[in-house]
Amino acid sequence: MLLGDTLILTTEKYPYKTAVVNKNRKITYEQLNKNAASLANGLISEGICRQDRIAVYLENSIESVVSIYGILKSNGVFLIINPQVKHKKLSYILNDCQVKILVTDFTGMQLIINEKIECPSLKLILVSDYEIMHDGIMPVTLERFGDLPFPVKIAGFGEFIRAFSDSEPVSQSIDLDLAALAYTSGSTGNPKGVMLTHINMLTAARSITKYLENKPDDIILNYLPLSFDYGLYQVLMSCLFGGTVILEKAFVYPYQAIEKIVEEKVTGFPIVPAMAALILQMNNLSTYDFNSVRYITNTGQALASVHINKIQDVFQKAKIYSMYGLTECKRVSFLNPSEINNRPLSVGKAIPNTEVWLIDETGNIIEKPDTVGELVIRGSHIMKGYWNKPDETGAVLKPGIYPDEKVLLSGDFFKMDRDGYLYFVSRKDDIIKSGGERISPREIEDVLYQIEGVNEAAVIGVADDILGYAPKAFLVFNEGHTISKQEILKHCREHLEQSRVPKYVEIRDFLPKSSNGKIRKKDLEIETFAA
Repeated sequence: MLLGDTLILTTEKYPYKTAVVNKNRKITYEQLNKNAASLANGLISEGICRQDRIAVYLENSIESVVSIYGILKSNGVFLIINPQVKHKKLSYILNDCQVKILVTDFTGMQLIINEKIECPSLKLILVSDYEIMHDGIMPVTLERFGDLPFPVKIAGFGEFIRAFSDSEPVSQSIDLDLAALAYTSGSTGNPKGVMLTHINMLTAARSITKYLENKPDDIILNYLPLSFDYGLYQVLMSCLFGGTVILEKAFVYPYQAIEKIVEEKVTGFPIVPAMAALILQMNNLSTYDFNSVRYITNTGQALASVHINKIQDVFQKAKIYSMYGLTECKRVSFLNPSEINNRPLSVGKAIPNTEVWLIDETGNIIEKPDTVGELVIRGSHIMKGYWNKPDETGAVLKPGIYPDEKVLLSGDFFKMDRDGYLYFVSRKDDIIKSGGERISPREIEDVLYQIEGVNEAAVIGVADDILGYAPKAFLVFNEGHTISKQEILKHCREHLEQSRVPKYVEIRDFLPKSSNGKIRKKDLEIETFAA
């Protein structure tokens, strides 16, 4: 079975059911399948061959979803590029995997023109018919564009689709073929293209929908960008079980999100900690009816215990799933909601059809509970490798415990308790080596979140003449709360070993974040170093 086959099967079951909602537009499964087929036939007519790369550089939209399934039907490989990516990284990605066709919008076209981005492999640019604005949708005409810096055809997305038959194109792919490339953030250099096959992505989607117990009547509210695999899989999974996805552009106005949950009777709400922090700052949450929300999921970074408790108070009927994953395999573990109060800091056990274990610095499997080691993942959802990067691939895909197989080294340190539950400690490069000790920022952050009024906390290592590196804490407080640095340090001394008490504390109005809502510690490190 191929990843795109899920759309065909679901269309047969629920042809007139709403598949995607975006702004004031909706599309049924039948319409989505037909539009995707027309797009695929158009792509094939433009010379797209099996495994050719086609990029989507759009905000969350119906066009994005049509593009994903149209590319799959054309036997091509899709990659979703974050619409916030600027010209340098966009140029690198397009050229790195020799993109043949680009789907974008007015903003994307203007960037290409103004920054004179060139990509010799690019043959066609499809421009979305609509520009998604904060206050509505505005039509776009091709006459608004100037000259491109290189020869390439341009066509309107909708006009292009309407010119081709919606008959199902012939499939040439098998499940070992690539379905997608997912470019990592590249915080330490150029981004890496994670190669994901049909079987990789189907395995992950099936496993996640199994433990979430998804059903066709589920309505998922998704503010996460489709360039973030957490956001992308909301669409892929919904299409697998026949649900409805409400696609939003960005989580900017929390009250709009709350009203959307109530109005649309949302059942599934995927979040990241930054979203939780914003929602929980809102007033009068108890006046809203959130009884439709069946589950809330979190990944990327762990939720603070205090946030978990507040979410339970607000969304009283929702199960909370704490999860951990990597772009290189999508999902690794989840915590059964029944354990969320017993083990609030755990990310649970391996997802269905997956095995995990910890290894020490010499590569030996760790048997002793509560011992820190690197997490290793075994399953059919782990990536094929990094695009055109054999050395980087070889560094993380290693021989497994059985002949002729590869396992994935996560690059993350964990502990596993005697019951088999996993606890994130840090990234390999996140550990603070201070005075001969190895200190986990997460341990300190958990204690900081216990302080009343703390909304966000981040700890990094900064250069220190005596210790080599010392912990520095950055805090953001909720409006109306204040506490002195002396009181913060007093709290830390009461709950941490002296070596783990932050040597420096800085209170801020906000912390830098990625487009996926993760706190960007690298930015804090750069700022501190520059100062």
